[in-house]
Amino acid sequence: MTRIADTQLDVFPLCLGGNVFGWTADEEASFAVLDAYTRAGGDFIDTADLYAGTESERIIGRWLARRGRRDDIVIATKVGMAPGLKNLTAETIRSAADASLERLGVDHIDLYYAHRDDPNTPVEETLAAFDALVRAGKVRYIAASNFDAPRLTQALKVSEREGFARYVALQPHYNLVDRGAFEGDLSELCERENIGVMPYFGLAKGFLTGKYRPGGPEGDSPRSPRAREYLNDRGIAALGVLDEVAAAHETTVAAVALAWLVAQPSVVAPIASARTPGQLADLLPVAELRLTADELDRLTRAAA
Repeated sequence: MTRIADTQLDVFPLCLGGNVFGWTADEEASFAVLDAYTRAGGDFIDTADLYAGTESERIIGRWLARRGRRDDIVIATKVGMAPGLKNLTAETIRSAADASLERLGVDHIDLYYAHRDDPNTPVEETLAAFDALVRAGKVRYIAASNFDAPRLTQALKVSEREGFARYVALQPHYNLVDRGAFEGDLSELCERENIGVMPYFGLAKGFLTGKYRPGGPEGDSPRSPRAREYLNDRGIAALGVLDEVAAAHETTVAAVALAWLVAQPSVVAPIASARTPGQLADLLPVAELRLTADELDRLTRAAA
C-alpha cells in the first residue's frame, strides 16, 4: 500500500477507474471487475458524477452495499463537469456532493476532486465550499484534476492563507507517451508541495496495453480510434521497449507501462479501467512489478 501525501489514505498502487461502469460495462460486468480487483487486494476506486450519466456512481454504490465493503474501500469522485454542474461554485459543490453521497450510498467521500479548473469562480469560493464539506464530515480530503501549475499554486496559497482544506492530490493526463502537460512545472510543484499524483489515461486510451499494432485489428473499444493515433514512430518505438521489458519480467505490456508511471516522482497510483476481469488481470501485476533504473531509462528515452 502507498499513502496519499499527508493523509490517512493508504491505497493499492493501481486505482480502478470507474468510467466504464454503466458505459461499456453493464452492472453484472462491473460487479465482476470490482470483485476481481478487491480479491487481488485493490481498495481504491475512482469515479465521477459525470461518468455514464451518474450510473457509474450508482453501480459502485450498489456493489458497496451488496458486498459490505465500504469500510475498507477508498472512494474518489469528482464535481465540476456534469451537465448543469459545469462549474465550481459553492452551490454546485454542495449540491453535487450530496447527490454523489446518495448515489454511492455512503456518508462520506474519501477523496473529492474538482474535476477541472473553473476560472470564472473565485478560488476562495470554491475552496470555502470544499472546506465546509470537510468540516461537516462529508468529505475527508479534497483534490484537483486537470489543473495547471499556476492555478494549483494559487489554490494552495489560498488554502494556506484562509485556513481551508488544501488539495492533497492531483489527477493529470499523464502516461509514457503523453508527458508534456505534466512533466516540468506541474510535476515539480507536486513534488515540492507533497501532492499525490493519480494519472488518468495511464494506458494512453488503451494503446499502452500493446494490443494496437501497425496493420493490426482496429479493436472493439470506443476508444480504439483514439488509441491508434499513437501508432507513430515514437509510439512504435515505445512499444518495442515495452515488449522487451515485459518479456524480461514475464509480465504484460500494460503492467510495465503502469510500473513506469508508479516509478515517477509523486505518483501514488495510476488510474486504469477494465471492462472484464480478463482485462483487469493484465493490469494487476503492477502491484508487485519493480523496474530497474536501466529499464526505466530505456522506456523514457524511447517515448521522448
